[in-house]
Amino acid sequence: MRPSTARVGAFDLVIAAGGLILLLLAVQNLGPALAALRGDGAWGTFTAHRVECVQHPGHEQCTWLGEFRAGRTVRPEVAFYGGERGSFTPGQTVRAFDTGRRGHVYGPGGSNEWIAVALLMLAGLGLASRPLRRLRRLRRARRPAGEPDAGPPTGTGSRTDIDP
Repeated sequence: MRPSTARVGAFDLVIAAGGLILLLLAVQNLGPALAALRGDGAWGTFTAHRVECVQHPGHEQCTWLGEFRAGRTVRPEVAFYGGERGSFTPGQTVRAFDTGRRGHVYGPGGSNEWIAVALLMLAGLGLASRPLRRLRRLRRARRPAGEPDAGPPTGTGSRTDIDP
């Protein structure tokens, strides 16, 4: 069988499509995640209103919701990234910044969301490139045993263009 007849199956294409979706999600969140890392954004104040918690087996995840103000801009019902149950009391105001991410503002320490975005991007690239890696592997496996690799010349044999 000739190398040009190597094919990628439907499973590989579905995996690649999933990888492209992960890449799309990562790219959409890359800007705000990097801005949160650097502390870039509109600075203002966050006033805590209430805490909402979700119970997981052996763990509790809490988020403080409140109002963010920066100049004339007022964003009601935003979450303060990284706020634990005991971080605030209702009515407490702290410095915060807005990166443009819908529904979240950040404290002066920023966030490490960029790590999750980077891992998402790597996973997406790995999955999206699966069909290419599979094709390369299939073509190598189907190459006839006597067919030489397409590499640089080995230098064996006599050359007539060299002076003795």
